[in-house]
Amino acid sequence: MENYAYILDYLPNGRQTERGFHREPLALAIGEDELKLFELVPKTGAKLVAGGRIPLVPVSGTPPPIDHVRRRIGYDELTVSGRSELTGTLEKIVKSNEPRYLRFFNESPAVSRRFHLLELLPGIGKKTMQQIVDERKRAAYASFADLEQRCHLKNPEKLIVGRIEQELSGVEDKYRLFVAP
Repeated sequence: MENYAYILDYLPNGRQTERGFHREPLALAIGEDELKLFELVPKTGAKLVAGGRIPLVPVSGTPPPIDHVRRRIGYDELTVSGRSELTGTLEKIVKSNEPRYLRFFNESPAVSRRFHLLELLPGIGKKTMQQIVDERKRAAYASFADLEQRCHLKNPEKLIVGRIEQELSGVEDKYRLFVAP
């Protein structure tokens, strides 16, 4: 269950259908924990901004600005501006939950003798994977900056974001690392 979501796009006139606009305001959002894409119906008068983090459940007695979640959507149902906002929003999510995503670098196992889960990240090949594994045997990574320095990786959080985008866009792969099916 998602408690918070990030707004990717706000459609004050709703989605366009074959017969015109639906006329119900909508917000397209991504959940913070399970990284699910949603179509949300905001309450009347709610001010939603792309990139903003909003609660989906009452927080400290304050009701959320969302009336209800209409449905879960697929990546192909995002608007153009929603897709362009997605990468920056995912970077915010990954950086704000650094221990969760850093744990992947510290604990990911080998799947077989020839394949490791680290290799599913775009930009990581056999040599880089082996370097990450060798370094984590010495000591666990304390932060993305520590990982970047010890393994000479440029922006490891962007590797995670790249994988999340692949999973959201529906790349056929039997491994789901970050996005709930």
